[in-house]
Amino acid sequence: MENFSFYRKPNGPTKRLVWLLFILFINPAFAGTAPIRITGKVTDGATSVGLPGVTVQVKGTTTGTVTDATGAYSIQAEENATLVFSSIGYTKIDVAISGRITINVPLMEDTKSLTEVVVVGYGTQRKSDVTGATVTIKGEDLVKQPVLTATQALQGKAAGVQIISSGQPGSSPVVRIRGTGSALGGTAALFVVDGVLTDDITNINTADIVNVDVLKDASATAIYGSRGANGVIIITTKRGTVGKMTVNYSGNAGFRIPSYLVPMANSTEYANYISAASGNIISAGNTSTDWYKQVLRNGFQQNHGLSINGGTDKSTYYLSAGYYTDQGLVIDNQYKRFSIRANNDFTFNKYVKVGISASYANGDNRIANLSTAYNDAYRAAPTIQSKENGKYGNTSVYQNVGNPLLDIEKNNNRALDNRLLGSAYLEIKPVEWLTFRSNIGGDWVNLNSRVYNYQFNNDTTTFINPGGNQRNPNSNLQFINTRTFHWTWDNLVTVNRKFGKHTITALVGTTAEKYTLTSFTAFRKDVPAAQNLWYIGTGNANTSTNDGTGDQYNRNSYIGRLNYNYNDKYLLTATLRADGSSRFPAQNRWGYFPSVGAGWIISNEDFMANQHIFDMLKLRGSWGKVGNDRIPTDAYTVTVTPNLAYPFGGGIATPGSAITQIKDPNVKWETTEEADLGLEFTALNGRLSGEFNYYNKKSRDLLINVKVPSVTGDADGVVLTNAASIQNQGLEFTLNWRGKITNDLSYRIGGNATLNQNKVIGLNGGQPILDGGIGANQQYTTRTDNGQPVGSFYVLQVLGVFQNDADISNYKNATGQVIQPSANPGDFKYQDTNGDGKIDDNDRVFAGSYQPKAYFGLNLGLTYKGFDLSVDFYGNVGNQIYNGKRAFRQSVLDNVERSVAYKRWTPGSGIQTEPAANSGNLPPSTYFIESGNFARINNLTLGYRVPDAVLKRVHVSSIRVFITGQNLFTLKKYSGFTAELPGFSTTSNAGIVTNGSPTTQGIELNAYPTPSTLAFGLNIGF
Repeated sequence: MENFSFYRKPNGPTKRLVWLLFILFINPAFAGTAPIRITGKVTDGATSVGLPGVTVQVKGTTTGTVTDATGAYSIQAEENATLVFSSIGYTKIDVAISGRITINVPLMEDTKSLTEVVVVGYGTQRKSDVTGATVTIKGEDLVKQPVLTATQALQGKAAGVQIISSGQPGSSPVVRIRGTGSALGGTAALFVVDGVLTDDITNINTADIVNVDVLKDASATAIYGSRGANGVIIITTKRGTVGKMTVNYSGNAGFRIPSYLVPMANSTEYANYISAASGNIISAGNTSTDWYKQVLRNGFQQNHGLSINGGTDKSTYYLSAGYYTDQGLVIDNQYKRFSIRANNDFTFNKYVKVGISASYANGDNRIANLSTAYNDAYRAAPTIQSKENGKYGNTSVYQNVGNPLLDIEKNNNRALDNRLLGSAYLEIKPVEWLTFRSNIGGDWVNLNSRVYNYQFNNDTTTFINPGGNQRNPNSNLQFINTRTFHWTWDNLVTVNRKFGKHTITALVGTTAEKYTLTSFTAFRKDVPAAQNLWYIGTGNANTSTNDGTGDQYNRNSYIGRLNYNYNDKYLLTATLRADGSSRFPAQNRWGYFPSVGAGWIISNEDFMANQHIFDMLKLRGSWGKVGNDRIPTDAYTVTVTPNLAYPFGGGIATPGSAITQIKDPNVKWETTEEADLGLEFTALNGRLSGEFNYYNKKSRDLLINVKVPSVTGDADGVVLTNAASIQNQGLEFTLNWRGKITNDLSYRIGGNATLNQNKVIGLNGGQPILDGGIGANQQYTTRTDNGQPVGSFYVLQVLGVFQNDADISNYKNATGQVIQPSANPGDFKYQDTNGDGKIDDNDRVFAGSYQPKAYFGLNLGLTYKGFDLSVDFYGNVGNQIYNGKRAFRQSVLDNVERSVAYKRWTPGSGIQTEPAANSGNLPPSTYFIESGNFARINNLTLGYRVPDAVLKRVHVSSIRVFITGQNLFTLKKYSGFTAELPGFSTTSNAGIVTNGSPTTQGIELNAYPTPSTLAFGLNIGF
């Protein structure tokens, strides 16, 4: 093996950079000698696709390496030595060198023994031994997409996993695993990164990920107890491998454009519509402003990663650095992230091993004033110019809407976060069958947010024409500092014994964790406009306000799991976890979460020995119970509000205190009970594989707000208590086929689909949850009630449009009463559901839900010689969307969509779908509800690997160039910006994007436009 030394002369700038990073991280080097160098490529024997991560080792020595992203490797050995090629899920193969310098090796999938190892809670198992519903996605299938997080790249790749992405830079997608399981409690999946529990992975560079394992059913997630109710996503990052140091660079850069913009009426169309609506002649003028084009742009995106990897049999290292930027589609909006990672493992002897996983990420988020600007851009009149000679067009003079461009440019909102996430472990193995492992992890976040609002008045200094109500007479500055720290400590003992045909693996242990949050806010007015003076101390001290908040909770748990395998035919898994959480009162503090799963590997039975279809056939079933404690920490703690004014005789107010919020002192765990039945198979020598699942998941004792009488003195008239139950049941299908047409041409086809039915099965007290208020009157749009999905739309049913006065007078109830006597021709005709002769909230009907009845993914791949092509599709059907931005229209002068301007009712037109030109403020109705069905080309990537002959001349092990497109084409019925809606999306001053509760989702109000991305990329291995 080649001798590495700090004194060796670097060969070019690349090696200088490598050694600089090497010295920076202070990692161990290694040495060796070898007479010849062997290079080659390891491929999948069925598809000829290069296999990354394959271990290549000189037999009988510690010398080894690992294949790069394209399957290429390079190693030094004696000419008469033997190389051992091994990879999880493939049959190990020994190859004699026999003096050769090029050895290409195809590996065949080990379909019979199924030795592929998957990550489960607090350990690993052979895939064949798993009795729960899990799915594994390789990091190499995720990293090719130009997105911020691995969860965005997961979309369409796993049955039962619904990913709803936002185009907003720095945001995290909504992840739903097997439906919505809570009304007000947390519904997000738990992430576990190298043993550290977290709710957010925007700090993780996707290029550092080996695998993502999704635990879907209660049997698989019960080991996580109170955190497992919404599913668990386990992320394993790359670690060092024995062998010489390898260096890899991966990067891409490209542009984003809005995939779709809603066409708005131009000045002429606007003037015609408003004239008809108001009865006054409106001039179109000489200006026609497209306000969306004023606040949107094409954005630049780039992502770069550099890693080094290597080690000896005593110590290994993996080091990486990454840089990501997303300029955003909205002006003044940009997100940047710099990240580094160091994963090290040290083997002292055959008994003791230690290791660390550490990552640091720095985020810089320039946040646009989207919620205001985007709403104003939809409503603003196109007859007003946006800006001229540094002065803004004054939309608020003409209508009660701000200038969208000014909304953004007079606001400076920037959030900087620093985050450390890491873990360290000690593993002691006194005998072969006994392992003790202690793992301590931490997640520390320091977030600093600065919001500056410039001073401006509604005069000619700021506006082309003065007046209106858009002004900010005093500049102001707000600082927010938020710090969180979450630590976990696991101590586990694992016993793994085999007695003849019996294999037993038992795990017992304890876990403890603590979370703390502190947040401080400072505010002052009259802060100077120069950025170097943006400090609280430079403002007017008389306007100073300060505030603060915090949170703290603890968990302590005891866990146990037993896995039993008889003769690789019959499987049993039993789990029990006891969780104690400080978020509940003493009498309800502990929750107990059991699960059991059984499996039958049918293909290993004697009666299957002579069949030649199935390589593996397994039937499994499971039952389990998990909890959810993601509720407010003070949900049961009654507090007294001080300094309240109480009037006594003579009208004199006397200070006093009172309990203004009633709390339920018996709040308890939300619990989810789930049964699962699955069938897994591989067939036809590994070419066909699939999985089918049925699940029935019931979530009980869910927290909802229950109304209480006003005489109780409760300020908002509701009490948070356990009073609801929700059921999700469905089917999951996964099929994959891969084939080889010639030695140079291979292909793969994979698809998955999920059918899910969500409904409320119990509201104790019968009080439905009304939510989704829109507009000035905040009229509710959703109702969560028995027998209906969570967050179902509950609106008036539109029957058509009144064509004339006779149509109005003839619309009567059974007693002959005219139902809408005040209507005019061109108004909507609403259904009198209860037959009382009038239209009000009692006539509302359920009109669908944001939750799809089905969602699906299709993944295609083709490889020809050095070329590779992949195409990913994703879509959903059966859900509805509420067009909230259209419903928000509040004034006769508000702009309208072009389709509304042209398709509106006019006398004699006979139109039944669009009303006459109107002033807005229409009641919630089916008019605003549209189909959410869509299908999209999620990603298309075309790559080319440079031939080995060329690589040898440039002294690198691999080069791959590629072009990739994200969200290239969407087929949808919805007329709005995007059919993917996480909910009422709001961005706090601290830069935290909140997607709203499950009872407000599916409403488009200020959705960030979905970007389409075209990027070029490069992968190089040294």
